[in-house]
Amino acid sequence: MSVPAAYLGVILIWGTTPLAIKWSGEGVGFLFGVTGRMVIGVVLALVLVQLMRLRMPWHDVARRTYLAAGLGIFVAMLSVYWASQFIPSGWIAVLFGLTPIVTGLMARLWLTEQGLTPMRLLAVFISLSGLAVIFSAGLDQGEQMAWGVIGVLFSVVTHSASAVWVKRINAELHGLVVTSGGLMVAVPLFLLTWFLQGEAWPRVVDERVISAIVYLGIIGSVLGFALYFYLLRHVETMRVALITLITPVIALLIGQWFNGESVDGWVWFGTLLIMLGLLGFELGSRFWPQLRLSRARERDGQ
Repeated sequence: MSVPAAYLGVILIWGTTPLAIKWSGEGVGFLFGVTGRMVIGVVLALVLVQLMRLRMPWHDVARRTYLAAGLGIFVAMLSVYWASQFIPSGWIAVLFGLTPIVTGLMARLWLTEQGLTPMRLLAVFISLSGLAVIFSAGLDQGEQMAWGVIGVLFSVVTHSASAVWVKRINAELHGLVVTSGGLMVAVPLFLLTWFLQGEAWPRVVDERVISAIVYLGIIGSVLGFALYFYLLRHVETMRVALITLITPVIALLIGQWFNGESVDGWVWFGTLLIMLGLLGFELGSRFWPQLRLSRARERDGQ
């Protein structure tokens, strides 16, 4: 597969996933949508593990990795599916654009990775300003919209914490193995939640709901994951991270065109601030050390 095709595929998948999440729960409840997706995902992931002849270890480090991934999947997905009831689908992608920043801040605390340069601090402030604009827009449209924003932000924090936890364990397992093990932890939790909530099996399921669940289970989860890790092997991390600058705009437009979601100017402005902050956060990790090195060389030459 060519790198440009994989890059385009990830953009399209990530850009369409928020609307599919919203559609998958229409008339049947968000629990049905997310549980159906995860069941399809775990079955397909385990089949691929067998076809690719990958080994799934069960030693202590591997089990802790599966637990970290599985709890992240369960809490993050449950939160974002719940929140999708209250906010336009495009907002989900916009708010998830904060993931690299949140992950970077957590990595700084728990993995002792690169510190916060002045440029990165400015980028965080810009993104938080954009978040405040979008949250204000949500408050103007009702309390439920504000709760939807909070739900997605909680999902972002949980997803980032899970990623840092997996990284800290550092089991050095294949990405598909980690995903399969994580889903094996998450799916029983989704089924237990379904049972405890006393949810009844829906008598009628719309074709669009079924299509959305199948799309998320196969394309959104497994194929999207495979393309993402393919890119990580062949493209520098910075270019992969830039995908999150593109998908929010695509998701907002898709929500407008296919679901009739209205996006006012303040939401676009908040989106722009978040994307600018993300760009500055990613670039700040590169250019600030180079700037300091250049200034040091200038001083040494004087």
